Amino acid sequence: MKDNSLLKMDHEDTHLGKVEIAPEVIEVIAGIAASEVDGVAEMRGNFATGVVERFGKVNHGKGVKVDLADDGITIDVYCVVTFGVSIPKVAASVQENIRQTLLNMTSLSINEINIHIVGIQFDTKAQEVQIDEEM
Repeated sequence: MKDNSLLKMDHEDTHLGKVEIAPEVIEVIAGIAASEVDGVAEMRGNFATGVVERFGKVNHGKGVKVDLADDGITIDVYCVVTFGVSIPKVAASVQENIRQTLLNMTSLSINEINIHIVGIQFDTKAQEVQIDEEM
């Protein structure tokens, strides 16, 4: 990703000035859109985001990487899914929700939205309750 690069909006010239969007804004929008999809348990960040979250700050761009290239925008999303869901359906839903949300909020079209499933989360609380009820 280019350092300190901003996305310039292509829209009608209103003579009021220009609109630029920072790549971090795209990361946040994509992260929130991905988290909204049923079956996504959590987003996977790196060590630094884990440390920041321990201090109470929520990073909505966690698990999202935006690459600005000359040929367009590529988004990589790293997420953990809930056990038992259809991974292809969840991944397709994440891609569509991110695409639609970014289009609605920014009017940007995205070249690629790559989904990386990096883990599966088991619902241990439900399993514990079920075991307790059987006893």
